[in-house]
Amino acid sequence: MEQEGVHQALYDIEEWVTSVKDKWINAKDLLLKHIREDEVNEWERDLGEIQTRVDLLKNNRSDQDTENLIVELKDVHEQCKILHDEYSQLSEKFSRTGDSELDFETETTKHKNHEIDDERLDFKKSKHTWSPPKDSVKPGKHKLPPLPYSYDALEPTISEEIMKLHHDIHHKSYVDGLNKAELKMENARKTGNFDLIRHWEREAAFNGAGHYLHTIFWDVMSPNGGGKPKGDLLNQIKYDFGSYNTFKKHFTEAAKNVEGPGWAILVWSPRSHRLAILQAEKHQNLSQWDVVPLLVLDVWEHAYYLQYKTDKDKYVDNWWDVVNWDYVAKRFKEAEKLQWKPY
Repeated sequence: MEQEGVHQALYDIEEWVTSVKDKWINAKDLLLKHIREDEVNEWERDLGEIQTRVDLLKNNRSDQDTENLIVELKDVHEQCKILHDEYSQLSEKFSRTGDSELDFETETTKHKNHEIDDERLDFKKSKHTWSPPKDSVKPGKHKLPPLPYSYDALEPTISEEIMKLHHDIHHKSYVDGLNKAELKMENARKTGNFDLIRHWEREAAFNGAGHYLHTIFWDVMSPNGGGKPKGDLLNQIKYDFGSYNTFKKHFTEAAKNVEGPGWAILVWSPRSHRLAILQAEKHQNLSQWDVVPLLVLDVWEHAYYLQYKTDKDKYVDNWWDVVNWDYVAKRFKEAEKLQWKPY
């Protein structure tokens, strides 16, 4: 597609957004008389998001090649379609009130003069349909994953007794805590009573992070583990840390120096397009967002105390003998596909 056509399509989208915004100013106050405020505000926020994306595309289009610009435009166009459908639903709710002050359908949801040219972007003309993700976990339905090996498989590095307590007791408590918090928040949404929302959000953060990190933790270890990573993962480690030994030293010291219970975590950052090593206190504190965990090491006392007593450093040093680099490499292969615009 030629640049001229792409820029014309961007202009069409911008014109559509401007047209809708102008009509929205006149319609919002009337809508608030008959429709829940959160529905109206949510639609307005979505419209603002599209406006922001259009502005970014306009400002950065010279920095993007045509193919990337087309992908962005198609995505924005889909947002516009969804918004138009939601607009129609608001219109129907408004019309059922019998209020004749404004013909909402006529004044605010007809965009025939401002429709985006599907043909210009080679879009297939089909109404947007949505379906929930397959195998999504409903609130309160999280389960304890099975260990990928027997309880004694990691001996002598990690004892059978520790594995039983760690997996069956501690990890299960995080699953149960997350389920309880999600059900309490689901009930709050149904009843409209959010008096305890701060407590249950904290419980969901703590137990959810504990559940998800432990689920990774079992898989990044193997009775056949140890050694060094290979291929792209090793190359990325060398590129980002200088050498594998430097990376290992950094990760080891991060684990040994977590203040209190917590984790050392190797992550992929889609924003900076590189690997990084983080600490997390407890499961969720003093870490970063917008990253993908690849390799995690649990340094809570329940992970080592029965075997290593107070010698956390020895536990961390020995742990490298069971690292499952093949699994870490699989996570890296998927994670590196995520690459946001770097800042």
